Amino acid sequence: MSEFGSRLRELRRAAGLTMEQLAESSGVSARAISDMERGHSRVPQARTLAALTDVLGPGLKDTARPGLCEPPRAINDFVGRADELDRLRRHALAGTGQAPVAVVHGQPGLGKTALAVRFADQVRDDYPGGRFYLDLRGTDPEPMPTGDALVRLLRALEVNPRRIGETDDERSSQLRAVLSDRRCLLVLDNAGSEAQVRPLLPGEGGSLAVVTSRRVLAGLEGVERIALAPLVPGESAALLRAIAVQAADPGVVAEVEAVARYCAHLPLALRIAGTRLATRPAWTVEHLVTRLADADRRLATLATGDIGVATAFALSHAQLSKPARELFRRLAHVPGVDFAPALAAVLTGAHPDDAADGLDELVDLGLLQQSGPDRYRFHDLIRLFAQERLRIEEPAGTRAATARRMACWLLETAIVAGRWFEPGYGCLPPDYAGPVPLATADEADAWLQAERDNWLGALRTAARGGQHQLVVDVAEAMHWYSDKYIRAEYWYDVYGLSRAAAAELPDRRQEVTHINYFSWAATNCARRPDEGARIAMDAHRVAVDIGDVKEQAWALRYAGDAWRLAGNPAAALPAYRQSAELAVAAGDHDGYVQLRPGIARALAELGRDEEALAECTAALAEIEALPVAPRPALGARLNARITMAACLSRLGRWAEALRVAEESLPVAEEYGYAGYLGEVHLTIGRARIGLGAPEAARPSLHLARDLLRDLPLSNLQALTRESLQALS
Repeated sequence: MSEFGSRLRELRRAAGLTMEQLAESSGVSARAISDMERGHSRVPQARTLAALTDVLGPGLKDTARPGLCEPPRAINDFVGRADELDRLRRHALAGTGQAPVAVVHGQPGLGKTALAVRFADQVRDDYPGGRFYLDLRGTDPEPMPTGDALVRLLRALEVNPRRIGETDDERSSQLRAVLSDRRCLLVLDNAGSEAQVRPLLPGEGGSLAVVTSRRVLAGLEGVERIALAPLVPGESAALLRAIAVQAADPGVVAEVEAVARYCAHLPLALRIAGTRLATRPAWTVEHLVTRLADADRRLATLATGDIGVATAFALSHAQLSKPARELFRRLAHVPGVDFAPALAAVLTGAHPDDAADGLDELVDLGLLQQSGPDRYRFHDLIRLFAQERLRIEEPAGTRAATARRMACWLLETAIVAGRWFEPGYGCLPPDYAGPVPLATADEADAWLQAERDNWLGALRTAARGGQHQLVVDVAEAMHWYSDKYIRAEYWYDVYGLSRAAAAELPDRRQEVTHINYFSWAATNCARRPDEGARIAMDAHRVAVDIGDVKEQAWALRYAGDAWRLAGNPAAALPAYRQSAELAVAAGDHDGYVQLRPGIARALAELGRDEEALAECTAALAEIEALPVAPRPALGARLNARITMAACLSRLGRWAEALRVAEESLPVAEEYGYAGYLGEVHLTIGRARIGLGAPEAARPSLHLARDLLRDLPLSNLQALTRESLQALS
């Protein structure tokens, strides 16, 4: 309640009047009187004050001066933030003697001020000492000096100007003393730093301070930090509907969702988009979608009057140091969603430690988000702003050179990491001196997965730029590694690019190799076995034409895989057998040992389990006898054992099936492919049911169901469901 409101109520009651009686006598509405008494409206206009004074006497005029530090008008169409508002309420009630302080922080445009003002409006009756708002102008070139802020708050708290202290320390002490005796709410908006805001915070007592800032203000101790995120899709749509009548039409739900996506669910962007729509009655939501779809014009579209998304971002950008500004704009080159500090260092040529400091500066100012340990990402609209700054601040030649340096580093690192899984390499080159730790296969795998979108983006850029041999080299380095993630669809893209690149090079043996890889990707990754078979037979014709026996063998093997996965093991079996003969003739031991389990699988799928068992036994013996590289040996050994265990299950030899499957389990875990691991757990579960231990079977079958769920192995999924149903 404001001082004016308190005095109005006091004088009305002293006169023995109800609100309705005062309204009738003065001509001022009862609702207006109620709002004034509760502090819901500002100091009244002169005519209203004169009318009230005529009834209540001159005592009201003394309190009718313009209020200092009054909160701004709350937004009527405020949407969402229920959890954050609830956290603020709970924190306000968590009294420990010290006055509670909450810091609401986040990137520009998230609605930090709107949230704080909304909260202040909701709890106005809980703070009879008054609600006070102060914009600290933390994003201005010259933020409000702490001394000025203290003077404003003390004057708003009705401290006699002549008694206000001379120094900031004295004023801060006075502020704490006044707040300790009153229950007040301070909204300290747009704080620039801990040093600016710390002297303004209450000490002991029942007051509450809500601080908003683009910075985390990590130096403030004992505060509740509430990090704002973009709105969820439903809230974004609700905000647009609340602002613009066109968005409330049930027939434009999809278009409203598209606007929300283009606004990246940022409240400021949504409000601007909704306002543009609302102030242009001739526009449809589809018209707005079309405008926002142009990424180069999106930031310009998200501006109206004196506010704009880019303007909000620019306030934070202006506070960056020169190295951080360079880093910010160059991060726009990153092709993926997120990245690590090593990539930031490559973009600027800085030492990794300096790059990490720059990233922290960007995070602190809300221009970058931390998405995990040592991982960073842009909000979509801030990425567009970074791209805009890049175009404005760096010439085309510099931009191109930076992009090439980044792409080359990503692809060269990908080659080193991928070769950990190549039979001919399997280790780190002795001269490797890169900033990324790749000392083990696990580290190489972790980097390839974490930076997948980035090295894939760089690969596409290299393909568009005609760097054909580099594209082929990267794809070649991934050949054996790709088996670890055999169902990942991006391999279809990788080997489609390498096939096209190899076709532009003079080495036809290299070309047929990558046609074969593309066949494998079409069958196993894109799940298009008919296409995979056609590509494999194209590869076979080229291999025959150039006399490459090894690639003939691989082509027939990939054709056999495609036919078998398409449900035609009868066509696959002779292809596998011919492929095995060619592999022996070519001396390709790695390829040969993988074919024998393939033959066994085809036999098993034809119902010839005894023959399949014999093939598996022979295959396991040859894997141990032949000079085979570790990774191919691991895959062939695992495949043979999985097939053997499944055959034993179908033959009802449950104890043998369980033993072989359990022996296969650590090998499947080491290999890392979910499909193989799911098959092993399925056989373990079925064998335990067959041995009369259904409860022991249940955990393995549940694991099998989860591991096989997203894989195109419908026969195994069906068998898992049947086995689980047998337990119910």
